[in-house]
Amino acid sequence: MLKRPELILASSSPRRRELLDRVRITPVVQPADIDETPQAGETPKQLVERLSLQKAATVAAGDDAARNDVVIGADTTIDLDGVSLGKPEDDDEARAMLRSLSGRSHRVFTGVSVVAGSVSHTAASTSEITFRPLTDHEIDWYVATGEPQGKAGAYALQGASEMFITEIVGSYSGVIGLPLSLLDDLLGRLGRPLLSWARPREVADA
Repeated sequence: MLKRPELILASSSPRRRELLDRVRITPVVQPADIDETPQAGETPKQLVERLSLQKAATVAAGDDAARNDVVIGADTTIDLDGVSLGKPEDDDEARAMLRSLSGRSHRVFTGVSVVAGSVSHTAASTSEITFRPLTDHEIDWYVATGEPQGKAGAYALQGASEMFITEIVGSYSGVIGLPLSLLDDLLGRLGRPLLSWARPREVADA
């Protein structure tokens, strides 16, 4: 007998877990350990779609996943003039990334994949972010907060960097790392939309 299906998130990102929690979903967290190096000639959109699928497929093929489980994979990158800006290696690289974003618009791609057994669906959300011009003092201050580390493009939309952003066009949750509307569509193709995984509302005491 198959066990009750579980929704598995192939990511250790607390931001992705928080987004799912907003719709009362608590996934099983099983991060995927894969090589995230871009391939030659790969566009930022192709990169996040490939990595999101690879993450989900890796976890789905693992010993801990049952064939009726559904695995979510996601990957986010910044596209600046066709070049992917991933996570900075150190504070100096974070400063360089922020200087390159200063006073300009860039695109944020988040690839999402869902895998259930031998079936998979993949797509990517695209958003555009505009930064106002930043001073060196502002960049140094922001890097000192530690927030840029571990973030694609060296900033977190839901953090202190909001003071630098003048416009957002597209999916807010996609920029954070998991576009909920797109995820709902992909899960719906499997017959298991987001709300089918949601915890029931607590019943208030009479």
